[in-house]
Amino acid sequence: MSNPLAGKFGYAGGMPERKVRPIWDAIDSRQYKNALKLSSSLLSKYPNLPYPMALKALVSERMGKSEEALSLCLEAEELLHKNVTLLMDDLTLSTLQIVFQRLGRLDLATSLYDYACVKFPNNLELMMGLFNCYVREYAYVKQQQTAIKMYKLANEERFLLWAVCSIQLQVSCGQGGEKLLGLAEGLLKKHIATHSLHEPEALMVYISVLEQQGKYGDALEVLSGTLGSLILIEVDRLRLQGRLLAKAGDNAAAAITPDDWECFLHYLGCLLEDDQNWCNGPSSEPSCPPKSVVKPSHVTDDVFYCRIEDAVGLVQKLETEAKIDPKRGPYLAYLEIHRRKHLHGKGDKEKFIDALVQYFSRFGYLACFCSDVEVFLEILHPDDKTKLLEKLGESSSSIALTPTKFLGQSISLQKLRMQIGSDYALPATELESTAERMVHMYCESLSLSKELDPQESMQGEELLSMASNILVQLYWRTGSIGYLLEAVMMLELGLNIRRFVSQYKILLLHLYSYFGALPVACEWYRTLDVKNILLETVSHQILPQMLTSPLWEDLDDLLRDYLKFMDDYLRESADLTFLAYRHRNYSKVIEFVQFKERLEHSNQYLAARLESAILRLKEKADSIDEEERVLNGLKCGTQVLELASETSCKSLTFNEDLQLRPWWTPTPIKNFLSGKNATSLKLSEKQDYRKDWETNARQTAQRRSLLPRMIYLSIQCVSASIKDNIEANGSMSDAKFLLEMESLLECYAQLFGFSLNDALKVLLDVAEGKNSLEAFGSDMIDWVNLAVFVNAWSLGSHEPMLQFIDGWHMVNALVTKCVEQEARKTDPLLYSPRGHVPVLVQLISEPVAWHSLVLQSCVRASLPLGKKKKKSGLADGSNSSLSQAVRDSILSLCGTVEMVAEWLKEEVNRTEDEALDQLLLFLAGGQSEGPGRICQIIKDFVSNAKEGELGDCIFQAIKSWSPTDVARKMIRGQRRMISDFLQICSSKLKLLEGLKQQI
Repeated sequence: MSNPLAGKFGYAGGMPERKVRPIWDAIDSRQYKNALKLSSSLLSKYPNLPYPMALKALVSERMGKSEEALSLCLEAEELLHKNVTLLMDDLTLSTLQIVFQRLGRLDLATSLYDYACVKFPNNLELMMGLFNCYVREYAYVKQQQTAIKMYKLANEERFLLWAVCSIQLQVSCGQGGEKLLGLAEGLLKKHIATHSLHEPEALMVYISVLEQQGKYGDALEVLSGTLGSLILIEVDRLRLQGRLLAKAGDNAAAAITPDDWECFLHYLGCLLEDDQNWCNGPSSEPSCPPKSVVKPSHVTDDVFYCRIEDAVGLVQKLETEAKIDPKRGPYLAYLEIHRRKHLHGKGDKEKFIDALVQYFSRFGYLACFCSDVEVFLEILHPDDKTKLLEKLGESSSSIALTPTKFLGQSISLQKLRMQIGSDYALPATELESTAERMVHMYCESLSLSKELDPQESMQGEELLSMASNILVQLYWRTGSIGYLLEAVMMLELGLNIRRFVSQYKILLLHLYSYFGALPVACEWYRTLDVKNILLETVSHQILPQMLTSPLWEDLDDLLRDYLKFMDDYLRESADLTFLAYRHRNYSKVIEFVQFKERLEHSNQYLAARLESAILRLKEKADSIDEEERVLNGLKCGTQVLELASETSCKSLTFNEDLQLRPWWTPTPIKNFLSGKNATSLKLSEKQDYRKDWETNARQTAQRRSLLPRMIYLSIQCVSASIKDNIEANGSMSDAKFLLEMESLLECYAQLFGFSLNDALKVLLDVAEGKNSLEAFGSDMIDWVNLAVFVNAWSLGSHEPMLQFIDGWHMVNALVTKCVEQEARKTDPLLYSPRGHVPVLVQLISEPVAWHSLVLQSCVRASLPLGKKKKKSGLADGSNSSLSQAVRDSILSLCGTVEMVAEWLKEEVNRTEDEALDQLLLFLAGGQSEGPGRICQIIKDFVSNAKEGELGDCIFQAIKSWSPTDVARKMIRGQRRMISDFLQICSSKLKLLEGLKQQI
């Protein structure tokens, strides 16, 4: 469409392009001040054209001037309504749409395009703009209607496909029923009858519509007809055909290429009729064999053997074709055939073990060997696994290999031993010797990597990871910290040599976290350079530790970066969807929308939004006025409360990649090194802790979402109670606050599995010493929070359940008991890695902080209103008992926080050299056995290393390694943690001292 203004002005939006282009260049290069200057100048020359206004609005929004940007957009919109000819300029409209989108006013952009389409009903560009608006709003029905109008106007295939995709989105992501798919099928059939189809993606959409309706026969007919030729790659067509045949229940053979392992699995599943992946699951193909299969009753033993022989014949044929360039596929296929025999009770274990040995002799040097055979090992008994390891060891020693392949095979064999768990059954001395052999092997293999680029993966890289896992296992058994320290030093050496090994960094950040040196863990996390979607899948490695730490500034940075990515992506994800429409990549349309929905319901996204709000409340808790400003920004806590409704928590998605976590911390809430019964775990067993973690995450989100609102209501309850005592009668709003507080407390208690009444009994029994703190389980912080909020509520409530409760005494007793217990457990960090510092941090920064707000509210409500007129205070009349309770609570809190502060001061005052000497003593016993031997191996290697053998890069790297420097870095990380925690305690003490003076 030609621009009607082009004749008059010449270019974009009626502007000369030489005037407009510099503005866009400045915007693209983020030179917003220059862009603002240029756009302001342009607007002054063309004050009655909306495009300069839209440009200036765009720049203003980018500079954070949202109100000015919206005002300019509305002014431009008014001009467009006055002069309908200007509405035909899509460049102006699209620029306004961008600004409206970024301002969160998609409704204004949509209404503008809608108005333009009404004025110019046959303008295709405007209709595409309106369609784009509906894509941004995820309004699938209106997308469909607009696309149909465009199709009728232009009769183009792409617009028909836009409509069909919109229908599919209604079915898969919206509220539309599956009957809509019949409409989509009818539209496609009618178009094909008159125009056929011309693009592979169009054919794939047609087949997916038929497939979604279960019309597999019709889909096969389309695929085998003339339209099937649109799929140019034969293998892709055969894969699709195989899937449709399997879903139709016709278990004919699926075609495979020589190394197409995934297709072979489906071929075998169809042949034996025991593959349910295509029949009931998603259309995407699995990458590993099904763990269990069921032989259909109609497949007799004779038929089973006959079909197995057919499979063997096919594999032999593939193997013959691939002799020149041997591939893994045929060998894996043999293993899978043997496994299917075993699963059907017809296997020969000796032949199966021999096949595994043969696969090892061919491909054991590959890094993927252990993951390849993992599923096959599951059907072997422990004795058979032992026999297999023996045979693999014999095979390894009998094959002549190049040094690189020999190293790879040795690593695979050792990984397999660890995977099976045979090494972990060894005595500690033998287990330590295994780790030593690995470190020796790593040092000896360094010469193989001297010619590699510094960013390439090294030969033998996995040896240090495996050795560190063994050292952690030794610590787990013996409790000797020296083993953990050795693991840290060894991995630091590996990263000196290669700075890009992410598995070393992940292990180190967890080890440093466990040692209480979280600042160092954060540094290593930052070097992972986690960006974009990796923030969603990887940040769980560090975020849970940070949430219970005193490093509030670093935590704020992490949360802000993550939330910025998520908010930006969710705001702009529709752009990707519209691009997929524009480029006719229709399968991506569905994928992008589903991916956006998955991120929108992300557990981590919800947790980050909750914790970001709670962090602001923690930071400002020492000033009730500042706290109230934060609460006002959170709509008095209701904004956070709405985030984690029961419905939204049920639909949470968990996108965290847990595969990269160390074995000893399989989920963000599980750490075997901190468990009392850790030694009872068998590492060889695959235990799934994910389900428990997901359940816990949902409950935690619901519980945490209640905090801001309960903090707000606590402050209101205190003010209301003191006002009631003074004025005799409370207001209606005060009564509402008390009723809402009771309701939220009931919800909070129910998340523990208790009624509020029963929860109060638990709190009282623990406070009075009738029960131990063990009654709180792992939710101690939440129970003490509950006590704080119950006390605040009780000040103004006259509920019968509160008749015999002294809330002040209950809170004082619980806070003191909890802090004393955790402080007793917390030895110096050097002797007790991580210890109970995170629990102490949580106690001081949450229940103590919330209770201090209650105290501040009491004191503030009792202070004089002015110099002349004095209001009754806490010390007067009926308030004397409350005054005494507040005084006692302030003194109790002071004593408790002072106790923690004194311990922290002892830690801080210990000199660095003294701490260094103590830490290095843990490695002093390694001459014959115990920690220190591996460090000595590395020291000896470093002192005897020759530059010519290792190359300059590796030689300089190992020479720069120093165990003393590593230990010093750890100590400084611990001291930073302690110092930050001490600042929090000091701030609390300063507040409490001030309250004492006021009262």
